[in-house]
Amino acid sequence: MIVFNKLWSVMEEKKISTYWLREHCQIDSKTVRRLKANENIETKTLNKLCAALNCRLEDIAEYIADDE
Repeated sequence: MIVFNKLWSVMEEKKISTYWLREHCQIDSKTVRRLKANENIETKTLNKLCAALNCRLEDIAEYIADDE
């Protein structure tokens, strides 16, 4: 499973809100909800996030193996 727990830490560190993402990066509230729920998102959204936060993908997302 891909989780976005690191995203919220990076945003807090850079003092960026979800409102700012919606207004300045064209990331809609539905996508923000999906990020918070660790649901699927498009790679273009990941690209927008990395560009906006000036970071790498591994700074905002990580893979955690599902327990089977």
